[in-house]
Amino acid sequence: MADRLMPVFRVILLLALSTLMPGVRAQTALTDPTRPPLAFSSPTQDAGQLAGPVLQSVKIPKKGKPVAVIGGQQVRLGELYGDSRLIRLTEREAVLQGPAGTERLMLTPGIEKTNIITKSPAAKRAQSGGKP
Repeated sequence: MADRLMPVFRVILLLALSTLMPGVRAQTALTDPTRPPLAFSSPTQDAGQLAGPVLQSVKIPKKGKPVAVIGGQQVRLGELYGDSRLIRLTEREAVLQGPAGTERLMLTPGIEKTNIITKSPAAKRAQSGGKP
């Protein structure tokens, strides 16, 4: 009886494997949709600008000293990073004071924050001389 079931078992096994194989092939063909474009990961001329310390993160807790992550190292306000001391920390920048002078590290270098001021509808009417 076992001899008669062996060919049936082989057929079932082959059918199961053949149904799984297209899914495996489809997974290898797909790319990661969250991966940044190659332009961001390829070396460019701007890569030389990041030769110094890089501010990676800022943590400002309600209690305790603020902490900056500079070049992968946690530095508390007032502590040393190499030869420089972290003297000021805001949500967007860290200021290091050292033998070479003061150095500002921006969390998002090359991006300037601008505030957009909009006028209320009443202010617009008053400016144009229209009636309310």
